[in-house]
Amino acid sequence: MLLALVQSNEEGQVCYQELIELMSSKRSSSFRRAIANGRRTLQREILLDETGLGLYKRFVRYVAYEILPCETDRRWYFHQNRLCPPPVFIAIVTIVQIIVFMCYGIMLNKWVLQTYQPDFMKSPLVYHPGHRAQVWRFFSYMFMHVGLEQLGFNALLQLMIGVPLEMVHGILRISLLYMAGVLAGSLTVSITDMRAPVVGGSGGVYALCSAHLANVVMNWAGMRCPYKLLRMILALVCMSSEVGRAVWLRFSPPLPSSGPQPSFMAHLSGAVVGISMGLLILRSYEESLQKQCSWWVIVFSFITFLLFAIFWNIFAYDLLGVQIPPAP
Repeated sequence: MLLALVQSNEEGQVCYQELIELMSSKRSSSFRRAIANGRRTLQREILLDETGLGLYKRFVRYVAYEILPCETDRRWYFHQNRLCPPPVFIAIVTIVQIIVFMCYGIMLNKWVLQTYQPDFMKSPLVYHPGHRAQVWRFFSYMFMHVGLEQLGFNALLQLMIGVPLEMVHGILRISLLYMAGVLAGSLTVSITDMRAPVVGGSGGVYALCSAHLANVVMNWAGMRCPYKLLRMILALVCMSSEVGRAVWLRFSPPLPSSGPQPSFMAHLSGAVVGISMGLLILRSYEESLQKQCSWWVIVFSFITFLLFAIFWNIFAYDLLGVQIPPAP
């Protein structure tokens, strides 16, 4: 790799800083040139030609081709991956969601349409406009689900998409994206559907999915994941059907209930967060977020939305005379 770096420079020399960056595996232009041109460490033209790999390394190679659009990036990630830290955020969130659902399912003896049970809506985890002063509910609602079908859909998507994303981009970026989608979901509902409660982790799930799909579209030519068009269509169909089901439950509930059913706006706001904030997070694999002007523009926009939502929740309900359903 050092020889390849020397040969790639016009002067045929390597400066001290380039040597330090190369030996420390710093993600720099000199290191990328060495990865791209080196043949002693990387002897094959494409990563798919690697043979004799174990199960874990084959999975890492699959993740590289699933997430990254550039062969240089894929090879760098494949040879530098050490599974440290491991992708634990999405796994922990999913496990907690399953445990909470199982507890309420056993307690209520009900596994579908749990929101029709008063004891379910009395949970301190559910976001309800009557309890909006309890700030944790704007986040904790992601652990509650309408039923087995919503939990299964969210858990499957966030494991299939979230775990590979977390392996490549790290726990900090993916947890930030997921929690931003969750927070944006509850805040958007409090503004646009002021009488409705919220349950489910769809805001975070849709943030991950829309960010990944947008990244695939933006880098369509470079992506080498198999059957990408078919998978894109299937993902859009599944996400659209889930939104349609949420709209149907909101406005045409199958059973009489004492109050409005959970809103579907969290799905849409999560998708917006994924396309805006998430696309930048996934695109900036080589560069620190804090070094990008566009990242600060998005952060400023999100903070502005957050402040507006806080003032809205404090003053708008009284000014508009919104009749909130009695809190459980």
